[in-house]
Amino acid sequence: MSETISTQDRGFTLGDGLFDTALALGGQMLARQRHVARLLDAAHAIGIALDPARLDAALDAALTPEPAILRTTVTRGPAGRGLWPAQAGEPTLLVTTAPWTASLMGQPARLITATGRRNAFSPSANLKTLGYLDHILAAREAAMAGADDALILNTDGRVACSTIANVFVLIAGRLITPCLSEGCLPGIMRALVIEVAPALGLAIEERPVVPEALFGADMVLLTNSVRFLRPVTALDGTELARDEDVFDRVQAALLSRLTGESGVALPVR
Repeated sequence: MSETISTQDRGFTLGDGLFDTALALGGQMLARQRHVARLLDAAHAIGIALDPARLDAALDAALTPEPAILRTTVTRGPAGRGLWPAQAGEPTLLVTTAPWTASLMGQPARLITATGRRNAFSPSANLKTLGYLDHILAAREAAMAGADDALILNTDGRVACSTIANVFVLIAGRLITPCLSEGCLPGIMRALVIEVAPALGLAIEERPVVPEALFGADMVLLTNSVRFLRPVTALDGTELARDEDVFDRVQAALLSRLTGESGVALPVR
C-alpha cells in the first residue's frame, strides 16, 4: 500500500513535526500509554492539535500478530509558504511498520564521539522532532569510522545521548544518566530503567556526565525502545568495562515490567 503526502506538507518541506518509535509484539504495542502520552505532550508543546482518538485508531490499525517496529509520524499538515502559517490544515498522521527480531536486543556497541554538538538550550532539545540531520551526520561519521553509533555531547562538552539512544553510566553501584536539561530526549526505556533500578539495589542519579567518566565506569549502557539495553564495549578505540551481572539483572527487570504492562511475554537474549 502506498501513501501520498502533499507537496505542501510542512513535515516534508520544513521538518515541522514529530515522530515516535515503539515495539509491538503479539498485536500489543509495548509501553503504549507512555509512548502515546509523550507524543501528545510533544505535539501540544509545538502547537499541533493531535486528536488522541485519531492517534489510537491509527496505532490499532497498524498492529498485527507479527513482531514489528511502529514508526508514528505527525506533521503540522499542509500549509502555504511562510515559517509560521496563517492557517494549517489537519495534522498529517502516519503509522508505518518494519520487521523486528530479538537479535536487535543487547547488541554490543562500539562508539566514537561525534564532532557535532547537541544544543541543550534549543526548545526542541527534549522533543523527538523530524529535524534529525545532526544525528544523521553523526551516524554517518560513526559508520565511516567503523563504529556502531556515535556519542553526542552537548555544547558544554558533556554527555547528551547517542544518535538513537539514551546513555547510562554504572559507577560503584550507581546508574548515572544525563538529566533532561543536558539536552537528551525523555526516552521511554530511560524512564523504565530509572523506575526498576532501585529495586535491584542500584541508585539512580540524573545529573551532568563528563565524557571522561565513561572510561573509568563499570559499564556504559545505551537504551531505546527497539534495542532495549545495549552495552558499550568501546569509545574512540578504548575498550570499556562491562558488568555482566548488572546488565542481566536490569534487562530481566525491564522485561518483567514490560510483560506486566502489556501482557506479552518478551524474548530473553
